[in-house]
Amino acid sequence: MKQGLFMTMVAVVALAIAIVVYMFLPDYIRKGGPLVALLIMLSIMSVTLTFERLFTLNRARGKMPVPAFMREIRKRLDSGDIEGAAELCAKQRGSLANVLRAGLDRYLVVRNVNLDLKTRMEEVQKAMEEANMLEVPLLERNLIALATIASIATMVGLLGTVIGMIRSFAALGQTGSVDAVKLALGISEALINTAGGLFVAIFSIVLYNVFVTMIDNFNYMMDEATVEVVEVLSMKEATK
Repeated sequence: MKQGLFMTMVAVVALAIAIVVYMFLPDYIRKGGPLVALLIMLSIMSVTLTFERLFTLNRARGKMPVPAFMREIRKRLDSGDIEGAAELCAKQRGSLANVLRAGLDRYLVVRNVNLDLKTRMEEVQKAMEEANMLEVPLLERNLIALATIASIATMVGLLGTVIGMIRSFAALGQTGSVDAVKLALGISEALINTAGGLFVAIFSIVLYNVFVTMIDNFNYMMDEATVEVVEVLSMKEATK
């Protein structure tokens, strides 16, 4: 599914759910005004993107735990079973397996070509780097949307605060005396929107940072795995 279509569907569904939820909220929360529904929509989108990222990152690791997968790859490479290692990558799937398989497939092509060892290893490294460039955007997808939701939630909360304060001062200016009911409603609207905006923003920012850290660690692990594979292949070639 295209990224733009996915985000549009998430936004539309989240808005529909937010409107329904808003209608059944307690009165003291609904006093925050229609912007509360928008904050609910943003929170639903944030939760949806969280589950989507967790699913994607889990799938990127592949079927087998990464340490066990790398041990099996190393065993096959040490025994000279390059085809078996490539086949294991095909069964494992995931981002790491795709990157390693690209390098192993390239090695199977160039190992019998009349090239020196350095050139062959450079070809293998280049193939894995190209595959990595295709995998990384998939891992980082929707992170910008999560960060954007955090920023928008803060602005929506601030807008609700300003509107609530405007209503409070308007209540004071119309009669020249303090209308406790209207003043309380305005302040209540301001505080509810402030609290809602901060909650959604904090939730989204924390998740964004968690996912960025997870992706950075995963990219580092992929880099280490590619270096290990190249080194093993180089040593096998040098001992021929």
